[in-house]
Amino acid sequence: MKLAICLFNYFPYGGLERNFLKISRECLARGHAVHVYTMGWEGEKPDNIKVNELAPQGMSNHRQAAAYAADVAEKINGKNFDLVLGFNRMPGLDLYYAADVCYVARIARQRSMLARLTPRYRIFAAFERAVFAPESTAHIIMLSEQEKDIYQTIYGTPENRFHIVPPGVDKERIKAFITEENREKVRAQLGLSPQDNFLLMIGSHFHTKGVDRSIHALAALPPALKNATYLFIIGKGKEKSYLQLAQKLGITDHVRFLGTREDVPLFLAGADFVLQPSRTENTGNAIVEALVAGVPVMATDTCGYAVHVERAGAGRIIPCSPFSQENMNTMLREMLCSGERKIWRQQALAYADATDLYNRFKVIADCIETTAAQKRKRAQGA
Repeated sequence: MKLAICLFNYFPYGGLERNFLKISRECLARGHAVHVYTMGWEGEKPDNIKVNELAPQGMSNHRQAAAYAADVAEKINGKNFDLVLGFNRMPGLDLYYAADVCYVARIARQRSMLARLTPRYRIFAAFERAVFAPESTAHIIMLSEQEKDIYQTIYGTPENRFHIVPPGVDKERIKAFITEENREKVRAQLGLSPQDNFLLMIGSHFHTKGVDRSIHALAALPPALKNATYLFIIGKGKEKSYLQLAQKLGITDHVRFLGTREDVPLFLAGADFVLQPSRTENTGNAIVEALVAGVPVMATDTCGYAVHVERAGAGRIIPCSPFSQENMNTMLREMLCSGERKIWRQQALAYADATDLYNRFKVIADCIETTAAQKRKRAQGA
């Protein structure tokens, strides 16, 4: 099978990009050819994947996206691809990997009516409709039941075009790091005592992830508890404004950015809690990775994978209708003072052992093959 993959941009440490690479490798392992069309590629290009870098013109992101979609349509025309898989919403897809929340719903929730009159909105809303409209033939790889319901409410997308897949955690890799020796090692490296509270956030796009919310919650702790609690953030983003916020709140020494890391499970081994107070989050892989590591989680209910914390009984869920910073502050204090830490840890591990959080990439490769076969059948019947 000859597969075309559309991805706006690639950089090595994004969750979407890591999943794209794993899916591509699973397809390669099955003997399929993979051709990628992207606006930009940062880092080493993998063997056996044909990377086509396009240079669409445009003075803004949405203009570039529109030009990119037109360029891709021209480039793949006549190339006899069995399937076109997109990791961003755009016209012309046979299959869409739905890593993003519903754009139209998010704008309606977060912006004024005027935002819907802009060229940016018109382009991205049209791209989304091209995938989810009832008359579209595109199938959708869905990561979260919660977000599927939102798309169906907005567009009325038929049920049979959705394919729900497991989270896709690398269980063996995480488990290999979760030892008492590694816990002591990483905490010593970070200058933490055994009694200190280690709060961990994982992920880029710091505003979306709610890093500011975590900093405010840490600063609001009672003095003795605050002095024994530290927040570490792993990911790529603009750190300056958050460090300034920490300085303004008097907790500069308690907030540290660690950049992008290849050894994230090592920090899970040392963490006491994972925080994911995201403003919007289709899934939240850090949530399920924490559960596999036995680390309790505090997450907003806007995270698609927050449901796993609730089902596991392994932490707390922050309501967001609407979000209250004061409420999060109280919940963090209660978590840190709770006598249920050991219970949350045990329940996280038990849930991770009993639940399929792992086979995403096999299931997706199966879906790619099935969708391609259906496309061929439609073409033959035309």
